[in-house]
Amino acid sequence: MLEYLNSIDQQALVAINSWHAPYFDQFMWCITSKLSWMLILVALLVTLRRDWRQLLFVVAAILFTILISDQISSGLIKHTVERLRPSHNPDLAATLHLVNGYTGGLYGFTSSHAANSFSVAMVVSLMYRYRRVMAALMFYAILQCYSRMYLGVHYPGDIIGGTIIGLLVGWLCYRLWQWAEQRWMHCYDPLFSRHDATIMASSVYITVAALAILAIFI
Repeated sequence: MLEYLNSIDQQALVAINSWHAPYFDQFMWCITSKLSWMLILVALLVTLRRDWRQLLFVVAAILFTILISDQISSGLIKHTVERLRPSHNPDLAATLHLVNGYTGGLYGFTSSHAANSFSVAMVVSLMYRYRRVMAALMFYAILQCYSRMYLGVHYPGDIIGGTIIGLLVGWLCYRLWQWAEQRWMHCYDPLFSRHDATIMASSVYITVAALAILAIFI
């Protein structure tokens, strides 16, 4: 059964990785960069027009979410399962289209990119409490995950595993943050307005557009 699932995983990865073009190589390279989250972070800080303690609570919650999801994915599961990335699989690596010689770390299950992206998307979406924010951030997390398969460094199974971890960690960390806010900050009202939600959602789409333009020139 595991061999069959692994075969399906490899076939799906090869199919995704084979749909490439020079422009999309650069676009996906930009998307997968950690710096691609910078404008979204700025939008978060701009819409946090509260006192410094609430600002610290929100930032700490997001950093804690990333820490937990990354440690579960990279620190625990990857080194327990020890599943080679497709880019390090001797039976597969030679057939893959790799961009800029990038192969990633040795092990790939589960994807920390997927775990971190979806955990942030979940916790921030729940903080804003607007569907437009959730739709935008989930779209961006999916795009992040697709870039990892496009670049040939993760199987779809790696992505699915990381996504599940990210969503669960994001929800649990939101509940913890919500409890801490009510206990120590006595904050019960939503932190963000409809206008704030528009700014956050717009920052995601502006980021994608900016990276799409940047990919033309690199």
